[in-house]
Amino acid sequence: MSRLSEKYTSEIKKSMQEKFNYGNVMEIPKLEKIVINIGVGDAVGNSKALDAAVTDLTIIAGQKPVVTRAKKSIANFKVREGMALGTKVTLRGERMYEFLDKLINAALPRVRDFRGVSATAFDGRGNYALGLKEQLIFPEIEYDQVERVTGMDIIVVTTANTDEEARELLTQFGMPFEK
Repeated sequence: MSRLSEKYTSEIKKSMQEKFNYGNVMEIPKLEKIVINIGVGDAVGNSKALDAAVTDLTIIAGQKPVVTRAKKSIANFKVREGMALGTKVTLRGERMYEFLDKLINAALPRVRDFRGVSATAFDGRGNYALGLKEQLIFPEIEYDQVERVTGMDIIVVTTANTDEEARELLTQFGMPFEK
């Protein structure tokens, strides 16, 4: 059991209950899943770029990602329907807490000129989106092994009803929001 999941079961639930005055324990927001997505635009002309992204995402997430495909053809981008364009992985349970712990405590502090993550990147329903410019900030990725620097999107899905509840939940987990 990771530190964050242990912390969630006791301290965070109690703090959230006091702050938002929930009548029932089941109303307290919790993390549902984390989705990590890497879009590889160069996969149209270079299939090895997609293989590198799959390898990197497997190392970062700890489980095998799914290859995402184009839904429709776009002639201007030379994209055909069904062509592989990216990769994504959905983390739940213990792996989700381990990844969040690694993101907050190891990866984000390694970002150059880091002042915190955006406090406004919520979608209105309690979900948070975070974009990273490079995969090199994760400690498992070896700089010499990287063929191409790629960015990624990380979406944290919660059961919170409002952005305020979700922001408080992520703050309790230790997410470094900008002041």
